[in-house]
Amino acid sequence: MIFDLIKKRRSVFPVQYNSSPIAKADIEKVLEVANWAPTHRKTEPWRFKVLLGEAKERLGQFLSKKYQETETRPKQIKIKKLLENPRRAGAIIAICMQRDAKESLPEWEEIAATAMAVQNMWLCCVEMGIGCYWSSPGLIQYMGDFLDLNEGEKCLGFFYMGHYDEEIPEQSRTPVAEKTVWLE
Repeated sequence: MIFDLIKKRRSVFPVQYNSSPIAKADIEKVLEVANWAPTHRKTEPWRFKVLLGEAKERLGQFLSKKYQETETRPKQIKIKKLLENPRRAGAIIAICMQRDAKESLPEWEEIAATAMAVQNMWLCCVEMGIGCYWSSPGLIQYMGDFLDLNEGEKCLGFFYMGHYDEEIPEQSRTPVAEKTVWLE
């Protein structure tokens, strides 16, 4: 049931991943479900760049170097994390958004459609038993220096994926009644 799947969705971080690779067919399935997200005016703004193998290593090197160049007091622990997280992941998908060239709708709607595509990806990963999370570090503003981005395309973050062994704890939410106003 979709309700149960939604309630089981969690962030599973690279430090929790084991060394099992992610099958290309599984990545393709995750991308296919992303492609079925709702999209206003059918702009389908989501774009994905899949990083595997050495590309993950290059991403870690790039992020670490860019952090050290742009931070006045870089922290060693952050440098280490930027290097190691891509290595730990079975796959990383750069989440990008291609702005409608005509700008026929507000940018937030294009971002929202891309976020819905990522939610589809996340739910698919839950169903397949793959851990994942969406990282959106401030360094994404420099991704045009690393990725081949088209005019009007921007990187919104990274979708880290990996197999994991540990039990993921259940979560709770405050009651929706505390967040809802009924108007009649």
